[in-house]
Amino acid sequence: MSTPPDPPRPPRPPRSRAQRRHDTEQRLSHDVDVWVASASPDGSPHLVPLSFDWDGEALWAATPASSPTGRNLAATGSARLALGHTRDLALIEGDVEVLGLDALPPHLGDRFAARTGFDPRTLTGPYRWFRITPRRVQAWREENELAGRELMRDGRWLA
Repeated sequence: MSTPPDPPRPPRPPRSRAQRRHDTEQRLSHDVDVWVASASPDGSPHLVPLSFDWDGEALWAATPASSPTGRNLAATGSARLALGHTRDLALIEGDVEVLGLDALPPHLGDRFAARTGFDPRTLTGPYRWFRITPRRVQAWREENELAGRELMRDGRWLA
């Protein structure tokens, strides 16, 4: 005899834009991994999870220069990131700056390594740093938060 599934829970009340910004900034400060979507110059999509560090203004990630993600980010200068899961999501569109491994000040590399447990500076492959500065941020949980989901536009917080 099988157990019937639990009935769906009613959605939580919608959060204010200010609360969504707070929650998004908390996630940026505490999460370690982010989904990174990029596209080649001819439009071929690529999606991978990468470890990241948030410095309060931008996300820092590292990946091999020759990987599809590394090539796409360098060629197009843009990325789309996703934090969370489908019922509590933050989407970030950002501009990408590419730096060599030795271009990052040591204290930022040390912070990245301590936070993520991954230090690309110790690898022999040609890794690069990617600084992703948000220009648009959206966040929502359920359908009742679709209105007002835009938290940042043109690099400026709306709340």
